Amino acid sequence: MLAAVFSSRHTVYQDSEKGYVFVDRDGKHFRHILNWLRDGVVPTLTDSEYSELIREAEYYQLLGLIEGVSSVLNKRKEDEKSPAELTRTDIIKCIQSERVKFRGDLSLVDFSFACLKNVFFSRANLQCAKFRDVDAVGSNFHNATLRECEFTGANLRGALLAGANLQSANLQDASLIDCSFCVADLRSAHLQSADLTDANLEGANLEGANLKGAKLSNANLKGANLQRAYLRHVNLRDTHLEGAKLDGANLLGAIR
Repeated sequence: MLAAVFSSRHTVYQDSEKGYVFVDRDGKHFRHILNWLRDGVVPTLTDSEYSELIREAEYYQLLGLIEGVSSVLNKRKEDEKSPAELTRTDIIKCIQSERVKFRGDLSLVDFSFACLKNVFFSRANLQCAKFRDVDAVGSNFHNATLRECEFTGANLRGALLAGANLQSANLQDASLIDCSFCVADLRSAHLQSADLTDANLEGANLEGANLKGAKLSNANLKGANLQRAYLRHVNLRDTHLEGAKLDGANLLGAIR
């Protein structure tokens, strides 16, 4: 990459006195380039942002990144052409059955306002699915992928979410009473005003999660990661926090 910058193909601006070099490129996308160089993972961006990133990758002659972005764009086009396997009507018909099990790819499906009591979603891919105001009492989401899902106002009382990936999920105002979130990934999750009374979050990762106004009476947070979590004005008096990590957590006004 540095060889590309200092090759004769590009004009390099250098301070004649101190020797500083100014690279006139887009700083916004440079972080994506650095992350790709570190772990080889292509970032998730919009099509227009990918076009800009390709231009930057061409400047630095990063052929691997160009190929990776092109592959993502091609797959995105194919997915847009493919019709959905299940429509919202199909989903509603299915969940009216006596015993329901969902597996496979259900990403982006809208379940909002549906009755999902005791439905089996274990190990399903539900990324970015919508569960607004659903009644999902006793449902099984064990080891399911629920990244960026929306559960605002949902009733998940007694649901099993152990081992689930809920990174950046929105659970604001949700009823999560007696739920199991053991070793679940709740990094950067939105849990404002959620009711986590009697919930089991032992070993869960809540790094950077927002728990402002959440109810945590008798909640089990033993060994949980609450680093950089937002816990302002939360009542932690009856919460089990043995072994929990609270480094960098915002505890201003919290009751302990």
